[in-house]
Amino acid sequence: MSMKIWLDGELVDENEAKISVFDHGLLYGDGVFEGIRFYKRRVFRLEEHVRRLFDSARAIVMKMPWSEEEVCRHVVETIRANGLDDGYVRLVVTRGTGGLGLNPFLCERPSMFIIASTITLYPKEHYENGLALITCATRRPTPGALMPQVKSLNYLNNVMAKVEAIQAGALEGIMLNEQGYVAECTGDNIFVIRDGELLTPPVAAGALDGITRNVILELGEKLGVPCREVTLSRYDLFTADECFLTGTAAEVIPVVSLDQRQIGDGKPGAVTRRFLDAFHELTGSTGTSID
Repeated sequence: MSMKIWLDGELVDENEAKISVFDHGLLYGDGVFEGIRFYKRRVFRLEEHVRRLFDSARAIVMKMPWSEEEVCRHVVETIRANGLDDGYVRLVVTRGTGGLGLNPFLCERPSMFIIASTITLYPKEHYENGLALITCATRRPTPGALMPQVKSLNYLNNVMAKVEAIQAGALEGIMLNEQGYVAECTGDNIFVIRDGELLTPPVAAGALDGITRNVILELGEKLGVPCREVTLSRYDLFTADECFLTGTAAEVIPVVSLDQRQIGDGKPGAVTRRFLDAFHELTGSTGTSID
């Protein structure tokens, strides 16, 4: 069965889903995107993802020709058209077709496409045994260059950090900001547990204001685990009791070492397991119905 892609107002077969070579998303990485998960025919935190998409669009001065409600409806429509119960949505909005120059105002109308498929970011054994991370030399851009809250199509910074991690034999890597403090990973937010307290870098450190990140902070209150946003160094990770990553695609995955230094006892910890179980319970019971 051919995958159906929602493209600028209609569902088309994947081999017919094409954009112009003059699209500014292709030419300049000029656009925004969201990754969204759905479980048991429910889309998890759909409204929050779409709201962040619109916030990113406003931040880059791109006027959306659809309402948030329309975009939510099109996401559900795309999932339903592909007959999926569980999976991943990539929602992309480009500046649209324009000339070869940088001027974005010559692009008449943004273009949007929605892909609903499946995704496996990390092998299953790493969810059971934990990830080994490295510290990437590539650093996060400063807020003066590009605000980290904007999920833009220009992801080369993260891609190059991911290259470093893979070439070093790791699946993920820590990215520091220009001050040398921990910002996030190449595609995930990061949390550590120290003396029963959950800590994560603030958005001001260069971290994406992740949807899953915020879910974990909410779950911390329900689980009775104190949570704080605090500036973290590599030393704080080396000396943590536990560590885990969060992201829409990654969900919640434990970390057991950084730069060949063991974190805690080198195994996924009990507090991490509590968050992982609580997260799975939430994703399996809440969300926007596909039906």
